[in-house]
Amino acid sequence: MKATVIGGSGYIGGELVRLLLQHPEVTLSQVTSTRLAGRALHTAHPNLRSQTDLLFTAHTDAAACDVLFLALPHGVAMREFERWSKLAPVIIDLGADFRLRDPADYATYYNVAHPCPEWLTRFVYGAPELYREQLREAHYIAVPGCMANAAILALYPLSAADRLSGEVVVDARTGSSGSGSEPNLASHHAERSGVMRVFKPIEHRHTAEIRQICTTPVYMTATAVEAVRGVQVICHVRLAEPMTEKELWMSYRRVYGAEPFIRLVKQRTGLYRLPEPKILSGTNFCDIGFALAADGRHLVIVAALDNLVKGGAGNAVQCLNIAAGWDERAGLHFAGLHPI
Repeated sequence: MKATVIGGSGYIGGELVRLLLQHPEVTLSQVTSTRLAGRALHTAHPNLRSQTDLLFTAHTDAAACDVLFLALPHGVAMREFERWSKLAPVIIDLGADFRLRDPADYATYYNVAHPCPEWLTRFVYGAPELYREQLREAHYIAVPGCMANAAILALYPLSAADRLSGEVVVDARTGSSGSGSEPNLASHHAERSGVMRVFKPIEHRHTAEIRQICTTPVYMTATAVEAVRGVQVICHVRLAEPMTEKELWMSYRRVYGAEPFIRLVKQRTGLYRLPEPKILSGTNFCDIGFALAADGRHLVIVAALDNLVKGGAGNAVQCLNIAAGWDERAGLHFAGLHPI
């Protein structure tokens, strides 16, 4: 299968290229970047030295292929989607442009009127653990946002079983790569180093995605921490009825027991008793664990993932594997490193 990555000079684009170059069923045919057109891929992604002879091509030179990955800034793909839709029968968008079902939510959360709302219902939300059957033979896939994906995976087993009561509070922490590769004041080393900056105390954009899945009201806080990769979400929930730890683990195993990229973390000793994003760098895993209060009703759920992989490029490849009928783990076997 021939693949093209549109917008391949950013961090998500670089991860897509890295994963697709080692995929047993995919031939990477083009990677576009108007700014870097004609230059080697390792200009933007030095880890790819000697891995490929491909050069960046301009967006306008993108040719027909079998699958098109859109790794463009938010708001760009939706304005040009008719053009992209003519290039490939399968399109996987890693931006936010087709994640939300209600067009009005784009005005609320992204301050833009959606220019092609008729396409929203044609996209499958790219959460394999929730929508695997819909992803089979899907032609249009919208990959979830990184913090949204972690929170949704943390909450879904309880939400789907109507086990939640009252408000859910999601405390999300993210590394600097989540801001993208374009420099800005907030990503400047002198301003980022050593901080734990609450940059969105309420109504972060990813909240809209979580609210599409969760059955109870959700409020989310996002904090920038001194890390390059990684997302960790801490979800404070109230259970509708008291549960024991054993019942909770059974609930999560029932939903995720056969999932290739969900790991339930249950350790009473050691340094990694709860999910830690550092040891997930480069992997497509989402680790989930929890702590239950003595009353059996107040629950803290912790989920962690690499924002560029399970929170982006890896999840996109996993969706492609399902849509194409391949081994879901193809190209995604990296187990991570420790120590790192």
